Amino acid sequence: MSDTETSSNEQLPRTERARQIQLAVFDVDGVLTDGRLYLLDHGEPARSMHVHDGLGIKRLLAAGIDVAVISARPGAAVAERLHELGVIHIHLDSHDKRMDFEAILAELEITPSEAAVMGDDLPDLALMRDAGLALTVSDAVDAVHEHADWVSSRGGGDGAVRQACEWLIDAREAT
Repeated sequence: MSDTETSSNEQLPRTERARQIQLAVFDVDGVLTDGRLYLLDHGEPARSMHVHDGLGIKRLLAAGIDVAVISARPGAAVAERLHELGVIHIHLDSHDKRMDFEAILAELEITPSEAAVMGDDLPDLALMRDAGLALTVSDAVDAVHEHADWVSSRGGGDGAVRQACEWLIDAREAT
């Protein structure tokens, strides 16, 4: 989709919508990670995150865009990493992603059109449709690609979040 095309969820061009983003919401498995779960004999499954994504999140926060993470899976190590990065709005083990999304919007006093959501699989579609911008990773499932306004050239857990952060920052600075 070109920068002048519009998506089904808004009538403004996507770069104009990107300039209005006040909140970026990321899923964990398949977005911040590659989606693999390493099953260990003891403890919770292990996952890995790319350091480039971490710096992207820090840069997004420094640019004045709030960051939230909403995931259906629990993860103490994930929460610890997100806290290290400065993320305040962390909803792991979410039983209702839409309810958590709406709670964050209310807390920040913003509308869904001022939020970007990056997901990779079917449970993320509702939030992506509600948001002003729907972002995804290159290796997302086809149904998510069909509803995305922007697709990274990188896969989940491989710098895709960094690309999304940089794109949002660039759009904001292009005003």
